[in-house]
Formats: sequence, structure tokens, C-alpha cells
Amino acid sequence: MHVRPTRLAIGAGTLAASALFGLFGAIPTAFANQDPAADPPNCTTADLEGVRAGVSAATSAYLFTHPDVNNFFTSLEGLTREQTVAKVKAYMAQNPQTHDELVGIRQPLQDLKNRCGQVPGA
Repeated sequence: MHVRPTRLAIGAGTLAASALFGLFGAIPTAFANQDPAADPPNCTTADLEGVRAGVSAATSAYLFTHPDVNNFFTSLEGLTREQTVAKVKAYMAQNPQTHDELVGIRQPLQDLKNRCGQVPGA
């Protein structure tokens, strides 16, 4: 079973989203607060992984139901990061609906980042 292109496509989608929209940024891996009451609720590693799992499943479903987008991301296999970023930027500029749909799929991760700031395990 050859899973790499699909994983690469999802990875490329993650890379693209990160590069284009700054959805992840540089999230530190631990809370600095010593007071648990100072930490926002639902900002644990388990919360992050649950959101990631949902976004990953939604991304997979989107790619399976949009073969042209799936084929594009699959075609990025073997490219350097710089080549991938350039191709994704161009593709998203030419396909604004795809851009908006993928941003919407990834919105729960942005919401978590906005609410929690620093999330353990990120």
C-alpha cells in the first residue's frame, strides 16, 4: 500500500497553510504559567491532538472529493520547501475558492491557537 503521496499531500497542505496564512506560527511547546487558573481551558495537548485529528480527517475528505486539488498536492512530492511554497502560492492565487475552503477546514486550529496561544505538544 502506497500511502506516501497522500501523506505528502496532507503535509504539503499543512506546509502551504503555514506558509501562506500563518496558521501555526512558532507555537512553543510548554506553558510558562505556573498557576493553572491562569491557563485558558481546553488548551491541553489532548485538545490540540483532537483538533488536529478533526482537521486531518476533514482535509483527507476534501482531497478525496476534489481530485484536482489532491493531484496538485500529490505532484509536489520530491520538491524542495521553496519550490513547494512557490507552487502552492501560485495555485492558491489561481484557485481562490480552494484557498478559502482549505482555510475554512483549518480554522479550528487557528481558533485553538488564538484562544490558547501556547499549547503543549505543538
